[in-house]
Amino acid sequence: MFDNLQDKLDLAFKSIAGQAKLTEINIATSVKEIRRALVAADVNYKIAKEFTDKVKKDALGKHNVLKAVKPGELMVKIVQDEMTELMGGQSVGANLKGNPGIVLISGLQGSGKTTFSGKLANFLKTKKRMRPLLVACDVYRPAAIDQITVLGEQIGVPVFKDIENKNPVDISQQAIAYAKQHDHDVVIVDTAGRLAVDEEMMNEIEAVKNAINPTETLFVVDSMTGQDAVNTAKAFNEKINYDGVVLTKLDGDTRGGAALSVKYVVGKPIKFISMGEKMETLDVFHPERMAQRILGMGDIVSLVEKAQEQYDEKEAKRIEKKIKKNKFDFNDFLSQLNQIKKMGDIKSLIGMIPGMSKMTKNIDIDDKSFGKVEAIIYSMTKQERANPALLNMSRKKRIARGCGQSIHDINMFIKQFNQMKKMMHQLSTNKGMANFMAQNSNRK
Repeated sequence: MFDNLQDKLDLAFKSIAGQAKLTEINIATSVKEIRRALVAADVNYKIAKEFTDKVKKDALGKHNVLKAVKPGELMVKIVQDEMTELMGGQSVGANLKGNPGIVLISGLQGSGKTTFSGKLANFLKTKKRMRPLLVACDVYRPAAIDQITVLGEQIGVPVFKDIENKNPVDISQQAIAYAKQHDHDVVIVDTAGRLAVDEEMMNEIEAVKNAINPTETLFVVDSMTGQDAVNTAKAFNEKINYDGVVLTKLDGDTRGGAALSVKYVVGKPIKFISMGEKMETLDVFHPERMAQRILGMGDIVSLVEKAQEQYDEKEAKRIEKKIKKNKFDFNDFLSQLNQIKKMGDIKSLIGMIPGMSKMTKNIDIDDKSFGKVEAIIYSMTKQERANPALLNMSRKKRIARGCGQSIHDINMFIKQFNQMKKMMHQLSTNKGMANFMAQNSNRK
């Protein structure tokens, strides 16, 4: 995510990193490179120029005041602050109050509206403890109703649909009446994708909005389309005056133009960001955290939040006891692996760790990386998973045949598992932790 923009901004900061102090000359040079980086990321030139003019003014105002701060670090901080402000300054929540709360989803064809609708329903159900109802109002796209039905079944959220009815206004009104009768506190209306130039379709969504009076209208933007998405967002806003923007497909080849420009152009906040197809991969948008990620500084706060969401206190205590007794087995390992996978896309998670996004950008890391390990464990019997000591050569050969791996792969995995198990057991005691700290301090 934002790899190219990150690389170009790095070059801009390096031009002053070795300087003794900020001067008008090196500030001007750095600002010029920052502007080029933004334009290359598909940010409108006018926005890029205004942004860099602010950066330059701020840098010139501080270059003689903050002498204790290194020039490169000061420039990064100034850019981070201005970038945060450009994207909205602070997070803005969705208005879900009502009887029920009504969320109208709009956007272009192929922007990811239906998938986002499912993710939002899952988000509200699992994190907000709400009772959402999904509404299938895309009566034009083949299989659209089937798609949202499958998503609803996947996350355990009911879907209101009327296959015979081709009028989105009628369907949405009926859905709200149904929601009131069945105690749903929020209704998510998924509409058909439409082009801003299609007057008939634009009039239709305007009619839907007027009929149901939503508490929240969201415009879904495919972040991979850059500046075109921003221009479309402006056209939609002029027609239906939505409340906020959703950026989807942030795990793709995103240049960053949409994320950086949409708030400035439209005047509406980004409320959610989405990446990948998993229903768990939806986050509230935080401008400051996004600025940090774009600048390669990671996002440790979001990472901790994701870990806390998946934290199972009862399971954690059970695992802790087994580690202390040195009884940690393959079933426990599989349980921990599944908890990590629930947190979202692995490469995105690693990118939240400061400095790691640059180290891993050319490495193919995804959930399939765990497939090999899972295949090995699932090829074991229940007894073997619970008691790793049983794995003799004949058992390893059978496991290798079952998972399609070599004996060498099996041996390597078991060796790594045993090393990890030993270290966790050592660290589970105060004495072990003290020895570990002493050993590492002696290596320095």
